[in-house]
Amino acid sequence: MAPDVTPHAVSRLRSARLARSVKPFLARGGPRGERCAGCRLRPSHCLCALRPTQATQAGVCLLMADIEPLKPSNTGWLVADVVQDTFAFGWARTEVDPALLALLADPQWQPYVVFPGEYVAPERVVHAVVPAADAGKRPLFVLLDATWPEARKMFRKSPYLERFPVLSLLAEQVSRYQLRRSTRSDHFCTAEVAALCLELGGDTRAAQTLEAYFDMFTHHYLQAKHQLAPDLDSAAHRALRALNGTAVAP
Repeated sequence: MAPDVTPHAVSRLRSARLARSVKPFLARGGPRGERCAGCRLRPSHCLCALRPTQATQAGVCLLMADIEPLKPSNTGWLVADVVQDTFAFGWARTEVDPALLALLADPQWQPYVVFPGEYVAPERVVHAVVPAADAGKRPLFVLLDATWPEARKMFRKSPYLERFPVLSLLAEQVSRYQLRRSTRSDHFCTAEVAALCLELGGDTRAAQTLEAYFDMFTHHYLQAKHQLAPDLDSAAHRALRALNGTAVAP
């Protein structure tokens, strides 16, 4: 792990969740040995030195199902790596974090709940984002970071989100997520959704950086799983180096 990697919102939420655990959390497949605390990969495949943090006009608010912060494959972590203004909160049906309500009420932000429009009353659905310069507020993308069944439950049982527009993405690309497959190819993982939102909000460079970083994380994760060395000159590594001068060349 690279030195001085400051814990971000998802990392802090993970630490808080672990502190409440009554038994150790074991990722699928059981114990796999040591993992880097900064990127959750094996030390031999650590990505911390390549972390490409970006300042953006938009912010991202992750509402995370109970064990999502603990999963090594969770891609909300990657969003927090890249987007400086990322906020993360655990979701519970019976209580709401006061800090989440304060964030949603903060006048500098215009929250957009990101969810498929087919499940929402048509009058709430939007397909575009008003730029911060025009709205006088910065977009805040509220992402439900969970499995699809959990996300639907979270959406239905979060009345404090009902006053906000629902951003329904019209992406035509097929999901590239290989770590935890959905049964539908049009269900995107959290990092893919965040990149699409950033693009809509005008943060094109950050969107491209997150996409390249997501591809690189997937490469390192799968190479570690198959006990293979990462290719430091892969297409994802080259793309990230081209976008972000802080990325380390091979």
